Amino acid sequence: MSESAGGPAGSRAPQSPAPPRDRQPEEPVTELSPLADQIAGNVRLFLDGIERLAAGDGHDEAVPLLLLEVSQILLAGAQLGATTDVILPSNLEPEVGDDPDLDALRVGLARQFPDCDDFAELFDPYADTKATPFRLSDDIAAVAADLIHGLKHYQADRKLEALWWWQYSYFNHWGTHAGAALRALHAVVAHARLDVV
Repeated sequence: MSESAGGPAGSRAPQSPAPPRDRQPEEPVTELSPLADQIAGNVRLFLDGIERLAAGDGHDEAVPLLLLEVSQILLAGAQLGATTDVILPSNLEPEVGDDPDLDALRVGLARQFPDCDDFAELFDPYADTKATPFRLSDDIAAVAADLIHGLKHYQADRKLEALWWWQYSYFNHWGTHAGAALRALHAVVAHARLDVV
């Protein structure tokens, strides 16, 4: 993933090396295939949704619609989090090509949310005491980059590899970005509904 996908100051946190993958799979690929198919469908819907929002299709409902998109992809992430660790037979990840260019998506989202793109976030609510400035557009682009990476494995008929990547990056990266975006978007929607002028 490019450095710009993580936020104004780069990645929200340094990505740790991928864990060893040299053990034998604990579950046959066939048992995980339905989950891979489901997550791939969730990923495609999310990517289509955010592309439409970045293009301006959300109009006045753009914020609640983005909240819905993020909530749904986090549900998929929660399913990955509740699944036993996906273990691959090889420690070598197959090549998937260059990282996607998401600048147009990032710029489009920033243009649609000029009043709420910037927000403050605690990276680790149990360890951090000082908020750091971040941007919704960067967070969503970071999530998209990780999901696209896994989708390339899925499209190459490497379902177990795709699941491993989606699960690992959920814990290590995209889950944090999506969670931060969810809290920010929820705050915007809540203020719009509850604040009385």
